[in-house]
Parts: sequence; structure tokens; C-alpha cells
Amino acid sequence: MQHPNEPTSTASYAQLVEENAQLRAAIVILSAQVLELQARLGKNSRNSSRPPSSDGLAKPAPKSLRIAGQRPIGAPVGHKADTLRQSSEVDAIVQHFGPAQCSVCASTLPGYAAAEGRQVFELPVLRAQVIEHQRMRSVCACGAVHTGEFPKGVSSPVQYGPRLKAVCVNFNQQQFVPLARTCEVMADIFGVAVSETSVLAFTHEAAQVLEPVVARIAQAVQASPVVCADESGIRSEGQTQWLHCAVTPTLTHLAHHPKRGSQATQDIGILPGVRGVLIHDGLPSYKRLDECTHGLCNAHHLRELVYIHEHLRERAFDGWAGEMGELLCQANSEVLAHSAPLTQERMAHYESAWSALLERGEHFNPRQEPRAGYAKVQGRIKQSKQFNLLARLRTLRADVWRFATDEGVPFTNNLAEQALRMSKVKQKVSGCFRTDEGASTFFTIRSYLQTMRKQQRCLFDCLVGVFNAQPVLPDFGV
Repeated sequence: MQHPNEPTSTASYAQLVEENAQLRAAIVILSAQVLELQARLGKNSRNSSRPPSSDGLAKPAPKSLRIAGQRPIGAPVGHKADTLRQSSEVDAIVQHFGPAQCSVCASTLPGYAAAEGRQVFELPVLRAQVIEHQRMRSVCACGAVHTGEFPKGVSSPVQYGPRLKAVCVNFNQQQFVPLARTCEVMADIFGVAVSETSVLAFTHEAAQVLEPVVARIAQAVQASPVVCADESGIRSEGQTQWLHCAVTPTLTHLAHHPKRGSQATQDIGILPGVRGVLIHDGLPSYKRLDECTHGLCNAHHLRELVYIHEHLRERAFDGWAGEMGELLCQANSEVLAHSAPLTQERMAHYESAWSALLERGEHFNPRQEPRAGYAKVQGRIKQSKQFNLLARLRTLRADVWRFATDEGVPFTNNLAEQALRMSKVKQKVSGCFRTDEGASTFFTIRSYLQTMRKQQRCLFDCLVGVFNAQPVLPDFGV
């Protein structure tokens, strides 16, 4: 006999069905979370924005994102070999004579002529020279005294010359040799004792001279038709700050700021004045700049697509992510092959293929809706990584394909990332910047040196010009 408080068989069955449905829904959610956590373990510098230094000993094997055959092995066609050859300009000749008498008949040899020449490229003895400037005085018969004048820049009883200062700054600021080791190199190679305080003074002197030059670089970058921008964290005065760069193929401007977003952009003042195309990684502070045309870095998209294709089972489901990456690389290859944007016909072909891939991806990754039987979640429902990427690629479609439609727009933001890369090397060497003044000094000098390197100038000659108060100016109109 059934107890009065026990549920009927019909009610019990309905309760079991409801519990089963809830358990199935919970299994789906937990399975998705397990998949996400497993995929997160597979993140590295090749399929995400993590830096290569975070890979540790588990660094993945190199794998290029380029299409096979895009860049064949070996020197490109038309490349001129550059190897060590004998020079027509010889600084010294050392003659090596044979015996004075003939080894056969013992007669005295009449003379010698050069039979063969071999050249050795060698450095002269590197020792600092001490040059004394004497101001001469003469007295006229009438009693008038006349004295000479010291050269411009010779203002102390004893001082360092511009070439010595240029070497120190090159070692410390361009090659990232620490202060103590810079002093060691100067003593070992040049035989001159330089203190760490003196090297710091040289860098501050160079930065003061270069400030107006770097200001003109900023103006030239702002007026360029295509500008690449990026930011990266640095350590200064024991706190995390941000290094911001705005670059072109021939110009580089670096500046640090306590903030990462719009406040830094406004304070530095370059990007708000850009009227051309701004290439970036999609940071919201860049998107708020409405006076320019935007272009997105496709290296970021390729890494995300690789991650989704390899670690989120998209390869087993459909493979749309892998095909998207291949389509972008194929279009970029066409742009590079013709050195021009795609024609309307080819662009229509890629637009059609892109739309089909978006639809396939969205079919397998629909929007997550509130689940029946669960409490209503406040705010937006968390969407999958696949859904978010597809939504971005559809919403910002024109910015993704800017490289194929606009003249001179690059496929990636690598120019900006390259400009930031050396600051990471500096941070690995020194750990951090102890003062904001030291950081400003470093980035001022680096802005100038990177610009001159891009324009294929000799950096040592440029630094000598800086310490002669006549800095070599870059080509601002390139």
C-alpha cells in the first residue's frame, strides 16, 4: 500500500525527466568548460598574443603562417651577393721580398715586381687620443694683446670629445650594454677610464639635443597616410607603465605613459591628429579615434584562427577557421605579388568566399541563449571564443580587409610590434627604469636611432653629430 506522502508514479517519472534534462544541460556546460580549460593549456606564442618568453622550455616548434612556396629557400631573384673582396683603396702596403741571389746560378737579382697581393682587413690600434687645445697670445709693439679662440664645444680645462661620447651612448642605448660593462669596454678597448655617471650624463645630453628632432618626427608620423600603433607594458619607478609607439616604414616615435588607453593617446597627442589609415590590434582606445580610417592587424586574427582550428575541435567539426586563415594569406600573397590592392573582380571573389566561411562558422557556433530552467543571469551571457571572433570579423569586415582595398596598407601591425620589441630586450637587461626621466631619455634616443636606422644612416655618425650640436636630420617627408 502506497504511503500518503510518497509521490505517485506519474509525478516521480516527471521529476526524473526534469532532473535528467538539468543534468544533461549541466554536462553540456561542464564539457564546454573542460574543453576551454584544456585548450587554454595549449596556448602559446604561435596561436595567441602571449609573448615568446612565456613559452618557457615547452616552446613550440617554429611554424610559419606563410603559404608553402610563397618565399622559396635561398636568395631572392636579382639579389647581389655581398662577400669579402679585395679593395681598390689600400691604406698600407707591406712588401715581402725573396732572396737577393738566384738559387740556381747565385747571381744578384736585378729587381722585384709585385707577383701577388693578399689583403687583410684589420682595425687600427684603438686607443683614445688626448688632444690639447692651446689658445695662443701675442703682444703688439703698441702694447695691444691678441689671443686666439678655443673651438666651439671646448669649454672646460678637460672634457670628453664627441666621438667618445657617441661610442658610449651607442653601446648603452643602441646595443643595451649595461653602464658598468660599458665602462669596462671603454677601458679594455680604448684605454680610457669613464665612470657610470659620465655615461649617464652623455645620454641626458643626447636626449636634450634630440628632443626637438623627435618632436618633428612625431609631426611627420601624424601626417603620414598610413600609421601603425601599438603599446606594451614596461616597468618604471617600480610600477607598470605603458610604452606607446606610432610608426611608419621610415619613422618611429616612442613615448611612455602611466595609462594604456585613451588618456595616454590624448596626452601623447599623435594619434588623435592622424587623418590617414591607422593600423592597430583592435584596442578600444584606438577604435574611439573617429578622425581616421581603421585597419586591423591580421597577424592577431591568424593566431586566433590557428588556436580555434587546432585546440577547439573546429578541425573535427568543419575546418572553417583553418580555411579563413588560408584565405587571408592567399589574398595577402596576391597583394604582395602585384604591389597593389586587389581588383574589383578579385575582391568580389574573396568577399563571397569570406561570407560563406562566416556563415559556416556561425552555424557551428551560434549565440548562447539563456537556458530553460536556470535562474536568469544578470548582464550579457558569456559567448564562446569562436562566436566572439566571428562577430568581430563580420562587424569589422572592412577594417580586416583594408590591406586588400587601400594602397600601402600592410597586412599586419608588425612595424609597430618591431618598434616595441627592443624595449623588452632593454627590460630584460636592466629589469626596469629606475626613474621616469631615465625612461624618457631612453625612448627619445631610441626614437631617433630607430628612425635613422630605417633610413639607412650610420648611427655612429649620427650620434657624433648630436654631440657636435649638429644632429643629422632624418627625411621627414618620406
